[in-house]
Amino acid sequence: MLDNLRSQASFEPGDEQPESFEPEKPQKPQKQRRFRKPGKTLDQLTRMKAPQRFMLALMLLIVVCLLGTAILFVTGRIILPLGF
Repeated sequence: MLDNLRSQASFEPGDEQPESFEPEKPQKPQKQRRFRKPGKTLDQLTRMKAPQRFMLALMLLIVVCLLGTAILFVTGRIILPLGF
């Protein structure tokens, strides 16, 4: 079964049949699907500019870090080294 595999797989130019040339038909461009509902953007919802949103996110980050540190102090997970 596998004895003649190499001879069967070899390519000889005279073996192939000429194919008729048929130009490809141009396809219609598909419409892009929108994955979200058309609605208000974040700018329209908050009525804030990009620098204002950045400052708000930065202040939120600082508050979360301070609250986390305060909770760690209260629960005794970290202790201030006050032994001068």
